[in-house]
Amino acid sequence: MSNDASGATNARSTGADAGNLGYLALGLTLLAYGLLSTGILHGTGVGDAAHLAHLLGGVTLFIAGLWQLRRGEGFTGTAFTSLGAFWATWSVAGGASKNAAGLFLLLWALLALSLTAAGWGAGLVSRAVYGLFTLSLVLNAIAVYGSYSGLGKAAGWIAAVAGLVAWYWATSALSNGSWGKVALPVK
Repeated sequence: MSNDASGATNARSTGADAGNLGYLALGLTLLAYGLLSTGILHGTGVGDAAHLAHLLGGVTLFIAGLWQLRRGEGFTGTAFTSLGAFWATWSVAGGASKNAAGLFLLLWALLALSLTAAGWGAGLVSRAVYGLFTLSLVLNAIAVYGSYSGLGKAAGWIAAVAGLVAWYWATSALSNGSWGKVALPVK
């Protein structure tokens, strides 16, 4: 809280919007996780994305979420802080058993499904990001439980597409805001 010249206290400072940072972090993390899950890059795997997921997906998303909550943005604040916790936990849970990893993915799929439902009114891009992420988590959980590597690769491709959509969303918001016109539509 700060005082202005008259001595009155401002209700609160809203500051800058961290939504673009959050969607860039989510997009890049999903894209990296997805592509590394597909096996398209020879000699790489999901474990190779752990550091990126921890720092970019975990820390950056969590900070962006706290920033959004401070601004009164409940949806993006909840989405970013919870997804930041997901990526931070995922990055350090490499030695989990098959059953624990499958349960972890299913529980987070429920959160992603909640985000899909809550963001439904925000438009097609919001539904695409969270809906594809939900589908990716469910397929990945089934792949982990059943040791289906092909299904895990399919889940990776879906996560990569979700990442591209999130990245597009942030790029659109940044471009449209700085160019003064709608350069990249989002609805």
